Amino acid sequence: MLFSDGQPRQGRLVVASGASPWDGGEAPARLFLSVEPPKGAIKAFMAGHTFANLLVHFVFSTKDRIPLIRDDFRGRLHEYLSGIAREEFGRALKIGGMPDHLHALVLLRSDVSAAEAMRKWKSLSSGWVHETFPGNDAFAWQTGYGAFSVSESGRDEAIACIERQAEHHRTMTFQEEFVAFLKRHNVPYDPAHIWD
Repeated sequence: MLFSDGQPRQGRLVVASGASPWDGGEAPARLFLSVEPPKGAIKAFMAGHTFANLLVHFVFSTKDRIPLIRDDFRGRLHEYLSGIAREEFGRALKIGGMPDHLHALVLLRSDVSAAEAMRKWKSLSSGWVHETFPGNDAFAWQTGYGAFSVSESGRDEAIACIERQAEHHRTMTFQEEFVAFLKRHNVPYDPAHIWD
């Protein structure tokens, strides 16, 4: 038996009650058939007709925007974050940033929220930094984040923005950049509490 993901699995064929067998040479009674996927396959079965292109530009900082993302582990951190994305919630198309914050363009799976993705990214990566790079006990992420939708036509522009972070921050602070993102995407915010 094949399910929507094309994988053979065990399932159960169900014939609706009241269906009769062949009746001596006459046309058969109507048979109503359905297939019940095995337990655990329902999610894959139901997602067969779900189509999504959920590109999200995430922006998030270290705790209190302290420059904790050091050059000696930045590349490995980006790789680790890419692996978390792949395993947990989608695919990181580009990750970059500065010592005090990161940008990431992520293609989210349709069954994962931005909040869930960020929770997994932050908790798993901060634990990894503590275990892998002793002496980084202070490493932590800020509680909040920005999540901005990106159209397919804006994909290259978002990637270019992430790639140009070092150049960009020669003239603009993280705080100025983040507020500019909020304004560009019409996200309401309270200036008195944005950095809590």
